Amino acid sequence: MSDPDALHTLGLALQQGRCRDPFGHLGPHANPGANALSLRVFAPDVQRVEAVSRADGTVLGTLESAGHGLFTGTLPLAARNDYRLRIDDGQSVVTTEDPYRFGPWLGEIDVWLLAAGRHLRPWEKLGAHLTTMEGVAGTAFAVWAPHAARVSVVGDFNRWDGRRHPMRWRAECGVWEIFLPGVAAGALYKFEVIGADGARTLKIDPLARACEGPPGNAARVCDWTSAPAAGAQPDGSLAHDGAAPGSPMAIYEVHAGSWRRPGGEIPDWDWLAGQLVPYVADLGFTHLELLPVSEHPFYGSWGYQPTGLYAPSARYGSPKALRRFVQAAHDASLKVILDWVPGHFPSDADALARFDGTELYEHADPREGLHRDWNTLIYNFGRHEVRNFLTGNALFWVEQYGVDGLRVDAVASMLYRDYSRQPGEWIPNRDGGRENYEAIEFLRQANDTVHAQVPGVVMVAEESTAFPRVTGPSADGGLGFDMKWNMGWMHDTLAYFALDPLFRRWHHNRITFAATYAFSERFVLPLSHDEVVHGKGSLLGKMWGDARQKLAGLRALYALMYAFPGGKLLFMGAELATPAEWNHDAQLDWDVLHDPQHAGVQSLVRDLNGLYRRLPALHARDHEADSLRWVEADDRDHSVYSFLRLGHGAGDIVLVVCNLTPVARSGWRIGVPRGGDWIERLNTDSGHYGGGNAGNWGRVSAEAEPMHGQAHSVALHLPPLSVLWLTPADAA
Repeated sequence: MSDPDALHTLGLALQQGRCRDPFGHLGPHANPGANALSLRVFAPDVQRVEAVSRADGTVLGTLESAGHGLFTGTLPLAARNDYRLRIDDGQSVVTTEDPYRFGPWLGEIDVWLLAAGRHLRPWEKLGAHLTTMEGVAGTAFAVWAPHAARVSVVGDFNRWDGRRHPMRWRAECGVWEIFLPGVAAGALYKFEVIGADGARTLKIDPLARACEGPPGNAARVCDWTSAPAAGAQPDGSLAHDGAAPGSPMAIYEVHAGSWRRPGGEIPDWDWLAGQLVPYVADLGFTHLELLPVSEHPFYGSWGYQPTGLYAPSARYGSPKALRRFVQAAHDASLKVILDWVPGHFPSDADALARFDGTELYEHADPREGLHRDWNTLIYNFGRHEVRNFLTGNALFWVEQYGVDGLRVDAVASMLYRDYSRQPGEWIPNRDGGRENYEAIEFLRQANDTVHAQVPGVVMVAEESTAFPRVTGPSADGGLGFDMKWNMGWMHDTLAYFALDPLFRRWHHNRITFAATYAFSERFVLPLSHDEVVHGKGSLLGKMWGDARQKLAGLRALYALMYAFPGGKLLFMGAELATPAEWNHDAQLDWDVLHDPQHAGVQSLVRDLNGLYRRLPALHARDHEADSLRWVEADDRDHSVYSFLRLGHGAGDIVLVVCNLTPVARSGWRIGVPRGGDWIERLNTDSGHYGGGNAGNWGRVSAEAEPMHGQAHSVALHLPPLSVLWLTPADAA
């Protein structure tokens, strides 16, 4: 192209962002009929551009201005890969590489996989990647924006000027890409997108692996190759047993920014590795679960409105620091679960919303694409590129950080098209029903992919409905999760413990009902963050009674929970019996530990975890229906419950007795399956836990007096608002 008018038009198009094919015009191109190259450089607001030898800096050609920032000239053919640009803007002279002389970043296989939505690890090509091309170090950028008119990389390396680095359009897969020489780790960047609607917006990289952190929201080029993934074995593989069948699962759920605040500030991962990890390990938990760690602009969302799914929030430190935290947890024999949010995303204009001027990640119709509860947007699960983006993200956290599991947020809202909608506000599926077939297929795909690629990872669903077979294999029509939160147990149990004991007899089945479906799925029993916010009060505040009775009720609740089938989850602060509900803007109320009764609850949680792990009857057959056997389930007049937990061996038995009234009961006879002595392994009324210290002196003898269908029975003293655990002495 040598025609002045054509060059003028090209310069104007580049200035205005109307050139969809910058690589077709800029950089070196063969000059037909001449033994030379045509070189075109777009450098707005500069005075002079020269091409100089890489070897010695001699001038190979001086480019002439064609107007609107476009410079053009010729080079010897041999200089195609042997030149640099010397640019004079009137204030300084800079010698730099020409990004428009480099070939594509995406290979043919990557292009095909991305187009088909089958790239297992899209983060390996999309986003920003430190790399070397033709011996030159820099960063390759790539972003999916198929309907955009132009996409540019802007950052602190090019004055945030979208005119300077428009990207190469890969029509085969809808991706824009460019290699920028000299851009190093730590550089801040965004994508300037001129959308299909003509709007020019600055967008956060959807696959950024690091961000600058609030109040800024730019992505940061991440040095990702210098550290192995947490949990890596010597051969580079990852080993996980996030929820091995028959193993105990006691989860401590944490919001990283409000557990403790050293000096009143939000802690970082390295501080938490040194403080939180040993604390949780000392309490005997098996798992540490983190509320979402992906970057999110609104701290008050607790991470549940992420704008950077692939970037750990910079509030808590670097990606490498998070890796060190996970490794510290593994070193302390703790497994790590991350909360993961594929169900919705915020409508922030600089994030995923209308990313290329169209509803790319979301639905166009608000009846499908708007979450009314959170005023957020819903992913278009019917689009294979979106499913690939999300499935890849699940695998990313597992492989790149070595986490042992993901807890998938708000699954119920994904499964139903009419979730939280009135008639006429939703669109039925192709069969006229309410099930969201596309979301169901996505969940199966994500679970199957993670399980196939990294066996042993646990996938947990926060699912509050009776949707069938959430933890069933996808091949058999299930969703493929390993565990599901038992929200029904949680609601019924908390409602019961809030009742005045005078009225509990009328609600007796709130405790027993969960046993009728306890083995229909593989459950986790959650007392989570959701139950201690938004005016719901603390767990302690939910209990009936005066101050001492509330503490007794809370101790009984925890002991009942640990004895009931299913994994266990306690949100941070539950072990302190904090009087106030959780405040994400402050640390937990650690001062309550100066009160022996609150310290006693902490001791109880430690002992519950210890016994739960040591007594196989409480976990070895957690998902087998005959591992729970009621002794007395119908004594509603006294609100006394008793049941057995059964392990594999004949003596692997735990007798659980709950007296859920403030009345002590002496000589209370309970049927047992074995004679001989029974040891009182746990008594929530122990003085060690802040109770009244009533009980059975640690041991009782079974007599040959039939009771409750058993050949033997024991006479117990049941303290008020208490739970007892007993095991056969000869099996201790």
